[in-house]
Amino acid sequence: MKKISMILGGFALMLAPVITLAQFGQINTFMDDISIFINNTLIPLVFAIALLMFIYGVFKYFILGGHDPEKQKEGRQLMLYAIVGFVVMVSIFGIVNLIAGGLGFSNQENIQNIPNVPTSNTR
Repeated sequence: MKKISMILGGFALMLAPVITLAQFGQINTFMDDISIFINNTLIPLVFAIALLMFIYGVFKYFILGGHDPEKQKEGRQLMLYAIVGFVVMVSIFGIVNLIAGGLGFSNQENIQNIPNVPTSNTR
């Protein structure tokens, strides 16, 4: 019971800045900053790490593995983990953008002035 109250207290402390920002009307900029940080920093970083893991797995499978089936198995595992990392990151990227767009936190403007084909009035 004590652990549950500690977890709930920690969760309440994590929500305190969000509640404070909501009071002052700055929750949109806060959510925009979080979305920008995830999209521009975290996702490319994890993509880079997954790509390096995949390249190392290919290196381990083909070059270091040679005729050793154990090293080939390790290389295959690394490549599989990297591909799973790619799939997870694409999913998280889509979910974050879907939620941000659905709640109106994205920076994309609504289409106000749709360009159209000019018509000539000369006959």
